[in-house]
Amino acid sequence: MRFKPCARVLALALLGSWGLALQAQEAPLGGNVEALLDYARSRNPEYAAMRHEAEAATERVTPAGALPDPKLRTELRDITRMGEQNPTLAPARVGSTRYLLMQDVPWLGKRDLKREIAELDARGADGRASGTWAELAARIKTAYSQLQYVHRNEQLTREILDLMTRLEKIAQVRYAGGLAAQQDVIRAQVEQTGMKSELVALENERRQWQARLNALLARPSASPLAAPERLRTLPAPAQLDPVALEERVRARNPQLFAEEARIRSAEKSRELTYKNRYPDFTLGVSPIQYQGSVKEWELMVELNLPLQQGSRRAQERESEAMLSAARARRDATANQVLGELAENLSGFDAARRTEALTATSLLPQSELTFKAALAGYETGKVDFATLLDAQRQIRQARQNRIKAQADAQMRLAEIERILGEDL
Repeated sequence: MRFKPCARVLALALLGSWGLALQAQEAPLGGNVEALLDYARSRNPEYAAMRHEAEAATERVTPAGALPDPKLRTELRDITRMGEQNPTLAPARVGSTRYLLMQDVPWLGKRDLKREIAELDARGADGRASGTWAELAARIKTAYSQLQYVHRNEQLTREILDLMTRLEKIAQVRYAGGLAAQQDVIRAQVEQTGMKSELVALENERRQWQARLNALLARPSASPLAAPERLRTLPAPAQLDPVALEERVRARNPQLFAEEARIRSAEKSRELTYKNRYPDFTLGVSPIQYQGSVKEWELMVELNLPLQQGSRRAQERESEAMLSAARARRDATANQVLGELAENLSGFDAARRTEALTATSLLPQSELTFKAALAGYETGKVDFATLLDAQRQIRQARQNRIKAQADAQMRLAEIERILGEDL
């Protein structure tokens, strides 16, 4: 009986921990972008398809370098024994039975080249899968940044709406005391109506971005998403050195990785095409059975004669053209990704400088202007239009800061997509 209270306590603790774990599992996604990326990595069907294709390409390596299956031929000779018996299919009763075991053997080096081509194709498939994930991750990060921008803009609009409600009350008090015109109250109400319309538009935009994000996560479009909690930490300026990033792009960009694998595969394919000038062989061994015993053995060598020189020269020219095409495609891809890198680095720097300028200069100045205008309106030194202009300035400054932060996050997502990894 003494152990029953302890058992109850233990049971309650287990139930409590299970309940907390269940709540954690049921908590909606969206609080941070890392959780969204982890979810998408294991559930997005497009990325899953590319991973399976890469696995399939890897499994092609072994068959590509293997010998073909051997062939067995059986010949029943003189099945009537010179007309002495009825036809029969029994090996011991025919004149002789020839068994031929044959194995096709390619020219030296062809099997190795086929295996290397398959390995390079598998590496290219891995690169394409990595590129698909980099693209998907960038789209998720961008959608998350846009959703966060809309959410913060919505919060700001609600704050300004509350401020306008207070300004309306101040205008009503002054109008009741004969210190202000009724127009001030009406203008405050009109301003509030405009903000409520903006809130409707922002709510619609927020739902649209939530639907896009759910689509990227392979979830139903109406699935709940938690409000974004925080921005990702921006990298230090030293991590964004253009020369260092260009070297990383050349070494790690998934598209360039896949194109390099395609070039090497085309080189091996060209080498294999030139090796087709040499014949392939078929080797065989043949025991010959007479009645119940094997009394003869034969060896066989067969080879194809590469006489169709026009066809082979055309294939060789084709392989050279495919190699040139692969190199040109690599150069075009390099030019494209390096141009995108420079563009996004410039955009990131502009967004960061704009955010710093707004936070350290424009926003404090707007706040001081609004405070001075509010104090002046309460004392009758400035009119209501000046107060509204000051309110719009502070709102515009805060919106500019939010937009600059969102732009920096989206530019960072694009830079990481081009690099193929997080900074």
